[in-house]
Amino acid sequence: MTTGWVVFETTNVQNATELLTHSRRCLDHTVAVVVGPLDDELVKTLGAYGAAEIWHADPGQRLAAAPVAAALAAKAGESAPDLVLLGRSSNDRDLAGRLAARLGVQLLANAQAVRVHGDGVETEREIVGGTMIASARATSTPVIVSMLPKTVEPATGGAHAPVVVTLELPANSEVDATIAKSHVEVREDIPLGGASIVVSGGLGLGSKEGYALVEQLGRLLGAATGASRAIVDAGWVPYAKQVGQTGETVKPDVYIACGISGAIQHLTGMKESKTIIAINKDAEAPIFAVANLGVVGDVHEVLPQVIAALEARRG
Repeated sequence: MTTGWVVFETTNVQNATELLTHSRRCLDHTVAVVVGPLDDELVKTLGAYGAAEIWHADPGQRLAAAPVAAALAAKAGESAPDLVLLGRSSNDRDLAGRLAARLGVQLLANAQAVRVHGDGVETEREIVGGTMIASARATSTPVIVSMLPKTVEPATGGAHAPVVVTLELPANSEVDATIAKSHVEVREDIPLGGASIVVSGGLGLGSKEGYALVEQLGRLLGAATGASRAIVDAGWVPYAKQVGQTGETVKPDVYIACGISGAIQHLTGMKESKTIIAINKDAEAPIFAVANLGVVGDVHEVLPQVIAALEARRG
């Protein structure tokens, strides 16, 4: 019987349902390792998505990666799973690296697909900006895999009434980090994750003030607003809006790219959108290669006309 652990923080249940869907497709028995507060509703959800057991770890004000990795390494010493799945958040990557180092096993990162064979685990991931697929195989036990988000449509199945067990964390050590203060970003717009329409802006907007056109169009369409890495690095918008390989991966029904040239790392994060509309004054911009509809023109001329037309339709 093949077994595995799905490790996630309760701040990202969407991530958990995706990971459990991957796990259920390639494993016979899955343990959900829940880091953070746990309630009855979440227990039911995890069971519906295929978790046979739940190990609950609550690090409190400690940063979770070090103590949870230590606890899981001890568990693996008793009975190692075939596979450990995690997401791609900064905390996930921290925990995955620590656990791999403690166990001396392989870590396969940024996977989009995972398969378990009799002789090991195989993953697939895009390389060269999504133009090629690379396969990797590991035979150590367990194999630790970090999965990219939105690589599978979450689906319930193999419903269980999982037993909840407390995962005992080691006592504080001098290398532990404690959370001294937390800051919750206040957002008034629609989050990128799960949005059906996304309007994103790039350097073609010309300035931080130019992003107001993206926000105005987003409000009229009921859309989330995103950005290229270039304008995030320039400080025009916060990192939470970044779409691309090092930001958010989105798959909306409609993606509108305003003044975005289409660098490979940006295309990786949005090219699976159902309909892509690109506005750029450079007719040779790479974004047009993936666009379903392309508008060659200056965003400062095109967007005001689109906004005016939408406002006129609203009366």
